[in-house]
Amino acid sequence: MSLTDLEVAGMSEEQMKNEKLYQTTMHIARRMLGEGLITREEYAIIDTKMSEKYAITLGTLFADIDLI
Repeated sequence: MSLTDLEVAGMSEEQMKNEKLYQTTMHIARRMLGEGLITREEYAIIDTKMSEKYAITLGTLFADIDLI
């Protein structure tokens, strides 16, 4: 079992909820970036703030993968 599997297995419902909220928020931000509504710099700021807000643990592993 990898460390990632252990982290997922030990994740609380609150952490899982936060991971989902982070992924959903970043999906929207990626679409906005793709449509030219925000810059890469603005996207990076959004990512940093949302990472802090939701105290994500797995989100950074999937940051470049559109899971939604």
